[in-house]
Amino acid sequence: MPDTSELFSSETREDLWPSLPLEAWKDTYATLHLWTQIIGKIRMKLSPTVNHWWNVPLYVTSRGLTTSPMPYGPHICQIDLDFISHEMVITTDSGDRRSLALAPRSVADFYAETTSTLRSLVINVHVWTTPVEIADRTPFEQDCIHASYDPEYAHRFWKILVQADRVLKEFRSGFIGKASRVHFFWGGFDLAVTRFSGRRAPKHPGVPNVGRQVMVEAYSHEVSSCGFWPGVWSGAGLEMPVFYSYTYPEPAGFKEYPVQPAEAYYHKSMGEFILPYDAVRMAQSPDEKLLSFLESTFEAAAIHSKWDRTSLERSRATSKLEQAG
Repeated sequence: MPDTSELFSSETREDLWPSLPLEAWKDTYATLHLWTQIIGKIRMKLSPTVNHWWNVPLYVTSRGLTTSPMPYGPHICQIDLDFISHEMVITTDSGDRRSLALAPRSVADFYAETTSTLRSLVINVHVWTTPVEIADRTPFEQDCIHASYDPEYAHRFWKILVQADRVLKEFRSGFIGKASRVHFFWGGFDLAVTRFSGRRAPKHPGVPNVGRQVMVEAYSHEVSSCGFWPGVWSGAGLEMPVFYSYTYPEPAGFKEYPVQPAEAYYHKSMGEFILPYDAVRMAQSPDEKLLSFLESTFEAAAIHSKWDRTSLERSRATSKLEQAG
């Protein structure tokens, strides 16, 4: 696969794959994470439940993140985070449009204005206001601590999501078995795509600050999942943005598989293969380096879990030829 980013010579590497040092934007990250949880919970409440909770993620757009259309009564609405104009936009099929500025403001303020704006559109939705998948369980309406928003770093984060989304979609095209869309999970604040073997999996034991039923449904079948995560500043000791890949259930031999590229490694406490984002960003061909990680870590899962690869895979080149024909 040619690295298409090289076709745009007027754009620098920093334009396409910007640096994202965690320390520089951790307060914005924490606030934005909670804002996306508010929006994501609205999507979850309005949308019909789908297997593996695929009714809850957000999606990358040419300007930011979107809920995609959500039903309310006989109508639909959509919420978009725009990281170019730095606003949240709510639109409906009736032609209504409302916008809220993305600027330094508390989670409580953001939640209050979001819900009042929806009410002005006759969209009355009530969500469980306790955050998930993070240690701080302060309800949205009470959170006056998280109130940071640096537009430069929000924009950088989105630019990375654009590149990751593009390459993950390329990777996904080589699989003809059941696979998820490339989607942004607001609980973990990560972009992910998941492949399925077709076999049932043992019940997931659960993780902290997530309802066990959520994890049991999400991991009801064997998976190989990969994606991008901007990192954390405590706990796992992973204070940097990374690409990741894991399988559930993890088979014997998985963690010892010789994955590529050389910068990739198995993180024991997380139970995942990790590739630092900076290793991709600084590569001569970022696309090729990232795809080598995605392909080799999937091989680690498929080989050691004995997936029926002949039935589940095809070459990405074949996929493109079929589309052209």
